[in-house]
Amino acid sequence: MTEAITLTAAYLLDMAIGDPKWLPHPVCGIGWAIEKMERVLREMMRMTESSRDKARRAPTVEKLAGLGLVIIIVSMTCGIFYFINQLLLTSNFSHFTSYLAIIILAVLIATTIATRELIKSAQAVINELKTGDLERARGKLGIIVGRDTHSLDQKGILKATIETLAENASDGIIAPLFYFALGGLPLAMAYKAINTLDSMVGYKNEKYRNFGWAAARLDDIANYIPARITGILIVIATFLLGISGKPTPAPTSSLKIMMRDGRKHSSPNSGVPEAAMAGALGVRLGGPSVYGGITVEKPFIGEERSGVGDEYLNASENALSIVKVTSLLGLELALILQYLRTAI
Repeated sequence: MTEAITLTAAYLLDMAIGDPKWLPHPVCGIGWAIEKMERVLREMMRMTESSRDKARRAPTVEKLAGLGLVIIIVSMTCGIFYFINQLLLTSNFSHFTSYLAIIILAVLIATTIATRELIKSAQAVINELKTGDLERARGKLGIIVGRDTHSLDQKGILKATIETLAENASDGIIAPLFYFALGGLPLAMAYKAINTLDSMVGYKNEKYRNFGWAAARLDDIANYIPARITGILIVIATFLLGISGKPTPAPTSSLKIMMRDGRKHSSPNSGVPEAAMAGALGVRLGGPSVYGGITVEKPFIGEERSGVGDEYLNASENALSIVKVTSLLGLELALILQYLRTAI
């Protein structure tokens, strides 16, 4: 019962204030630990590897070091927050202190959820486009995406915004709720550690191709189920919002495109919610994108409905509504899973 109350309070707290800059965020601490531990591990590799064996053994050694980084960071994060969770929930506090403990727990849980920040960031991009300021829209989009934004037109900006909304609905909302429902605060924070590891070292460039291999693979595994739950919830949200679609109803199109195009993405997970969102809105996402000046060819996801080519602005507004409802559905599902976990 306490966990259900704190989860609901955390969700409402995130919707109310998001991640204020004055409040210390656990992810910042996790990121600091990753950076420091990476330096230690790379220094250990440099000191223990002879020049003769370097070329032959480097990939394997880097993968093992990267695996060590993942084990250390995830286990440390889970352990620290398990201790905090036990302290807050099981200590024999007075009534007043018990309420304070629940508030602290709710604040910590809220830091794992990113509904308000996601919606706020996407809305900021859309608002700039409404005023006709492409340059400012590109700048605000560049804060939330990894691709180059300086040459994007309005349609390209809106496509990238919709993709970000769909992908982060899984990573930033549904996945943390899902893992909290399964294992409380320690597991939700462990997921955030995995997600942060992937964002910091899970690249496919020369520096991180081997060192970040374990982080990237674990992130794929951790997001496999949440991504598919997110896709289904987007379909349901589309139905509940009554979004229309011609000639096929939007919920039907959402499910159809998710099943058809969800596997086209290079990521085993990101394509599922993106395809569900593309089908719901009747837009075509994906296609060539520029990263660091290099064009990356991506498959197209979804298909434009007749006449929708000039209506991506309306589609992006609908995407915001879908994410809001999806997050609420995610909370309800998490509460159900939480109840089942405690009842068994």
